[in-house]
Amino acid sequence: MCAAQTLTAPGVATKYAIEARNLNVYYGNFHAVRDVSMDIYARRITAMIGPSGCGKSTVLRCFNRMNDLVPGARVEGEVNLHGQNIYAPDVDPVEVRRRIGMVFQKPNPFPKSIYENIAWGARINGFKGNMDDLVEESLRGAALWDEVKDKLKQNAYSLSGGQQQRLCIARAIAVRPEIILMDEPCSALDPIATLRIEELMRELVENYTIIIVTHNMQQASRVADYTAFFMVDDSRTGYLVEYGESEQIFTRPKDKRTEDYITGRFG
Repeated sequence: MCAAQTLTAPGVATKYAIEARNLNVYYGNFHAVRDVSMDIYARRITAMIGPSGCGKSTVLRCFNRMNDLVPGARVEGEVNLHGQNIYAPDVDPVEVRRRIGMVFQKPNPFPKSIYENIAWGARINGFKGNMDDLVEESLRGAALWDEVKDKLKQNAYSLSGGQQQRLCIARAIAVRPEIILMDEPCSALDPIATLRIEELMRELVENYTIIIVTHNMQQASRVADYTAFFMVDDSRTGYLVEYGESEQIFTRPKDKRTEDYITGRFG
């Protein structure tokens, strides 16, 4: 049975975009993430923060089965999209990744024209509409159209780093996902480009659920509606310490470990 038959159709109104239950991730014999359960609110920005190596990116990659591509990786538990487990044996991970797009830490445009960067993904996903309109719509959605509309045939590598990252966001939204995952999307960018990406996230959340991994706590407090704080134990296994509304996490954390991290006492 193909994924299109097992995953609920997009557009179903639910409170949560993703419901993770008892996630455990292993890389070979190494237990990377332990017993993570969290509900990701639909059309909100959720940030995952914590020290290096605490499993933030590993958990993020669980949400669209990117860990499937890592040799020796094994995921236990459930990630439910509209109440259906994306790890069920009859679910196609390619369909999962179309519904749950990803933007990586370093801008990674294809070595193609700006136009083809947008069109390629849509084309292989069977888009049958007007491609010119889709390219313009996607670039406008990523706040990039006005900057590139007269050079769509130029190589994407001719763009600045911040523009390349917005192009990658445009490429992600061109296949009409429900959820966009962002793994440290601003870490390679200067402060001005970072601000533009943060503004763009606040615009995109009107139509998409966004989950971001960031080392920048100020960024999380600025842009995220909800924040999850992760730590790592003595065996280097990551786990979720606290999760809640960002205002509460950053001003009234319930766990002393969260307070210690946010105030710079460790990490």
